[in-house]
Amino acid sequence: MKSVKTVALVALAIAAAFGAHASEVGHFSPGLPNIRDFFVPEPGFYGIIYNYAYTSDQLNDRNGDGINHITIGVPPQSVTLDLAVDLDVYVVTPGVMWSSNWKVLGAKYGAYAMFPCANTSIGASLTTQTGTGRSGEASQFNLADWFVQPVWLGWTKAHWDVALGYGFYAPVGRYNTETVTLPVIGEIKTEAADNIGLGFWTHQFQGAGSWYPWEDKRMAVAGALTWEIHSKKKDFDLTPGQNLALNWGVSEYLPLAKDKSLLLEIGPTGYNSWQVTDDSGDAAWNPSVHDGVHGVGVQIGSIYVPWHVVLNFRYIYEYAATDRFKGQSFGLNFAIGF
Repeated sequence: MKSVKTVALVALAIAAAFGAHASEVGHFSPGLPNIRDFFVPEPGFYGIIYNYAYTSDQLNDRNGDGINHITIGVPPQSVTLDLAVDLDVYVVTPGVMWSSNWKVLGAKYGAYAMFPCANTSIGASLTTQTGTGRSGEASQFNLADWFVQPVWLGWTKAHWDVALGYGFYAPVGRYNTETVTLPVIGEIKTEAADNIGLGFWTHQFQGAGSWYPWEDKRMAVAGALTWEIHSKKKDFDLTPGQNLALNWGVSEYLPLAKDKSLLLEIGPTGYNSWQVTDDSGDAAWNPSVHDGVHGVGVQIGSIYVPWHVVLNFRYIYEYAATDRFKGQSFGLNFAIGF
């Protein structure tokens, strides 16, 4: 069986801005990448389209318990509002990736960029739900924050792949603030209910490794760590805390044709994500309360080796979450090499 490199894409702006009255989550969406997507492919140009859907009917508190109401303000200047969660997020992300013949410290050099569009973001929905208790239905399909990774290095051995990368998220997505009036509290500034962008820059550092029991790399046992450092949020004195995510998975290639030109890929996958430092600034609310989420699922797909075409479906169920939504995601990802 030939050694096959799938196209890499590692992130998407599908999370972020909580607003002045809640915590923050990061840009990186650990439910997006395929199992082998963290590693530099063979030299060439690649086109990618990621389709990602996230749905949730539960918002969890700092203890990981579901909540059905929220108190805004500090007694006696406070109000308690009922909370009914019905969140549906859809994102389509076209991207371009380049892997060169250059060698840097003995590694292949590559770079890529992604330009997502979404109907909302998890972070903007959190702002709506926890910041003002409003419905999050006011949304439209628009640009999300762009991701560019100009540094991507990959070292390849018979039984191992190792990758290191640096990238950044640019806050180009729709992001506005507005003033709302609440009972007892009065007027407050919050983020718009239809925000898609997050309102801050993020620096992302990523390291990944994969072990192949056989030299043809029919099976991969892979893991990746992603570390995010965020800038100050636009229009608020708030700098989100840093985030760390662990992606893991086992990918197995099975031949569907005698000449092994068509392969089936299947395997378990999952992620764990933690906020590792406090939010800071005058607008940070409960800065020592950190969000986290943990999911497990499966990936199944096919690869047509002569054309470098990859089509994968992913399903992830989040079995635990703190200070954020707990839900499930579906992904349908397509990539082709040129």
